[in-house]
Amino acid sequence: MRMRKKKNLIPRMERCGGCLITEPLTMRGNWQSLMPEAKEIRLELGCGKGRFTAGTAAAEPDVLFIAVERVPDAMVIAMERCTEQGLKNVFFVDADAEKLPEFFAPEEIDRIYVNFCDPWPPKRHAKRRLTHGNFLKLYRQVLKSDGQIHFKTDNVNLFAFSVEEIPQFGFVLSEVTRNLHENGPVGVMTDYEAKFHELGQPINRLVATMVEWEAPVEEVAAVEAE
Repeated sequence: MRMRKKKNLIPRMERCGGCLITEPLTMRGNWQSLMPEAKEIRLELGCGKGRFTAGTAAAEPDVLFIAVERVPDAMVIAMERCTEQGLKNVFFVDADAEKLPEFFAPEEIDRIYVNFCDPWPPKRHAKRRLTHGNFLKLYRQVLKSDGQIHFKTDNVNLFAFSVEEIPQFGFVLSEVTRNLHENGPVGVMTDYEAKFHELGQPINRLVATMVEWEAPVEEVAAVEAE
């Protein structure tokens, strides 16, 4: 379902302009300058309304958070949340995940959060899933050698797909669970997650740690032939 158009979107974004990165291409390799003392740089793909963004940034003030969202009508709510809380360690980028290597240099990111992304259930749309190999290869271009992906979803089919797909692209899985909050709430929830939890919907989660990996020979040959 498409989000309703927010009233006065541009003025609202301008009021939160201090946390919006309008020229992310110019920041490539220099994100640390936003917060020189940051011990890590973490990236959230699809921050939505920002409950997870604000909560996580508030809980870890010594970490720099970059939230990427392609729906400005959702992102403005997240920006307002963070601005109202006075958070100085979180910034926003209006962009698609496929642009990551253009915005971030190799090994610039310590961790990537992928929370409740679109499951794209038809098999013909599998390449659009943010845990598909095409995206995993993009993440490898910006993550540090031991960087991680933290993935959560309510969609059991997407999770099953991801558990099979992610290890094939040089990631080791850990903390795999199909009912994260079974014994009580764990960690900071997204807006969707809180709603699903209240309805009794199990939440799936995993952590994927990047390790050394070489693309299959046939894949390399196909890329070189293009």
